Amino acid sequence: MNAFLSFTVIGVVTGAAYAIAASGLVVTYATSGVFNIAQGAIGMVFAYVFWQLVDVWHWNILLATLVVVLVLAPVAGALTEVLFIRRATGQAWYVSMVVTIALFVLLLFLADWAWGANLHAAPSFFGDRGWHLTSKVLVTWHETISILLAGATAVFLRVLLYRTRVGIAMRAVVDNRALAGLNGARPAWLGTFSWALGAGTGALAGILIAPILDNLSVLALTFLIFYAYGAAVLGRLRSLPLTFLGAMVLGLAYSYAVGYLPQNSFFDSIPISGLRESLPVVMLFVVLLVMKQGSIEGSRVRAFRESVDVAPFTRSLVTGVLVVVAMAIAVSFMSVGDVVDVGEGVALGIVVLSLVPLAGWGGQVSLCQMTFAGLGAFAMAHVDGGSFLGLLAAIGLAGVVGAIVALPALRLRGLYLALATFAFAFAMDNMFFPTNVAFTYGGTIHVNRPGIFGLHLASNDSFTVFLTVVFCLLAIGLLALRRGPFGRLLLAMKDSEAACVTLGANLTRTKLAVFALSAAIAGLGGALYGAMITQPGATDFASEQSLPILLLAVVFGMATTSGAFLGGISYSLVSTKVQSLAPGIPNLQWALTGLAGIGITMNPSGTVPYVVRMFKGRFAGQPQAVVDLPATAPAAMSGVAAAGTVAAVTPPSGTAAVPTSA
Repeated sequence: MNAFLSFTVIGVVTGAAYAIAASGLVVTYATSGVFNIAQGAIGMVFAYVFWQLVDVWHWNILLATLVVVLVLAPVAGALTEVLFIRRATGQAWYVSMVVTIALFVLLLFLADWAWGANLHAAPSFFGDRGWHLTSKVLVTWHETISILLAGATAVFLRVLLYRTRVGIAMRAVVDNRALAGLNGARPAWLGTFSWALGAGTGALAGILIAPILDNLSVLALTFLIFYAYGAAVLGRLRSLPLTFLGAMVLGLAYSYAVGYLPQNSFFDSIPISGLRESLPVVMLFVVLLVMKQGSIEGSRVRAFRESVDVAPFTRSLVTGVLVVVAMAIAVSFMSVGDVVDVGEGVALGIVVLSLVPLAGWGGQVSLCQMTFAGLGAFAMAHVDGGSFLGLLAAIGLAGVVGAIVALPALRLRGLYLALATFAFAFAMDNMFFPTNVAFTYGGTIHVNRPGIFGLHLASNDSFTVFLTVVFCLLAIGLLALRRGPFGRLLLAMKDSEAACVTLGANLTRTKLAVFALSAAIAGLGGALYGAMITQPGATDFASEQSLPILLLAVVFGMATTSGAFLGGISYSLVSTKVQSLAPGIPNLQWALTGLAGIGITMNPSGTVPYVVRMFKGRFAGQPQAVVDLPATAPAAMSGVAAAGTVAAVTPPSGTAAVPTSA
């Protein structure tokens, strides 16, 4: 009985911290329409700031709490809204999501740079002192304060949103920003206030939940707060009572799992500890599947879209050959280290390329592509020592798992789909990749380079050229697919799923096919990436690694194959060449990728389409093909009618609208 009470207390305290963090998500979403994926990272950063003030600078713990929660965090949240989020207003939903992902990545970099190298014990209120619930169950004052603060936060937010003019105006802005402004509300100011409030609750959650860990850890603390997302989703991102109920259920379930699930493993491979750690994200996945979907941005038909030009097959083939020849010449002049860096970049480019049909054309955002890549590396290492059959196994395993993931997620769209795929990736981090079945030899696996049709690809030069050939063949094939009926159906699905269903399209089969295709390409990329570095580890395919992959796709042009090529190579080169210029700053590629992602609001279509538009603008009046790799680069594809129809084009600033055929 005493053990049960102890686990119950821990569960309630954890649930209280989840409730505070989730309430910040609900407030931010309900008032600005933006789901702040960076909420966990915000709580983590300010937990470290709190430690800095209390343990290093010896501030009074109460004063430090007030300064962090009421001053520093709200100011940071307000600046975030003014500088970044406000620019995404009126744009597609995924633009704001990408900005928050970029903020997430940037905060991970900052915390790791400032504090991550050392272990720190999180400060708690009144230390280990407390009161006895029973003779053997001690409830600390920190735990008591956490529960009381959760209740106070719930009451405060409920009164604010439903009993004050400011709260009512905050809720009105997200429903109809223009109409709220006409009735005297100040949408810009209200958005800033809601983000300040959300950041403050995130910081408070980080301070309260940090002592649960033995030592502060950047990733562990971030993802511990990430569990609160399930509570926010259970509350439909609007209902505070349901959010708090969901938080308590999550906290108690996690605590009971830690206390009562056996420590040994089952099937001699899957650790029970991984199941315990994955329980909150599994619950998030289940909640996403069973809850009724709300209104979706993509369900509205758009009257205009940007131009989508795809070159003929012959031009695609010629361009691909030229790229391969150029790579073969370039590697002969490179050093060994440079060739390895470029080869890794091309392999990562294949993983980025997997998002082109899925997200760029189909509008289905996935945050688990590196998980599929890890499955590909796993298959490559375990099938015939890494032969051509290993590549087929990588494609097959990743494709099958992608289809399995897609089956329950078929009814999910937009933000819900992104969260579901990230929950799957996080569960795989805990339950598969750390196991002996997946990655042996001290957390790594050995992946041999394949021999294809008698060709020996042992040298870095030959394998890098081979990777380029594979990328170009995939790009040519995808662009051929884009020119056909399936490609047009993907664009139509991205534009309006409701219209596609009305016209008789089978979106279930379409989504299943594009998910399997995307996962298979990512699996192939992961197998080749593993072969390039020969000794990949589980951390190379961790869930957080999928975030910069999505950012790279968006920054360079999510609908373009050339954007995928440039994104992969740039990420690899930044992680080596740029990192060498600042060896004292770890994970510099995360910082640059995050900064680029934050700037996407100024150019949502991506770098490659922007450059193409600029080039075409200089030759106004002359028909110009949009050159992509190895074909033409579609501009940001925001939709197309079902098949063979003509749609109006939203022209770049200063140019005239021109009809274009899909």
